[in-house]
Amino acid sequence: MEELTLLLLYLTSWTEKESYGEYQRACKGYDFDILNKLQSENMIGGSKYKAKSTYITEKGIEKA
Repeated sequence: MEELTLLLLYLTSWTEKESYGEYQRACKGYDFDILNKLQSENMIGGSKYKAKSTYITEKGIEKA
């Protein structure tokens, strides 16, 4: 389930430019247990409590 969720995050992501770089962001409308596991494995990050999106790390992009 983690790999499928990561793939879906990647396929529905968009590029967001910040002053400190570009990030692939995606809506985090998936199971929170899976998202927490992906974050603990450093596949996604920047997922604040009430944020509706997260960013996919380079490691996550490569795996997706």
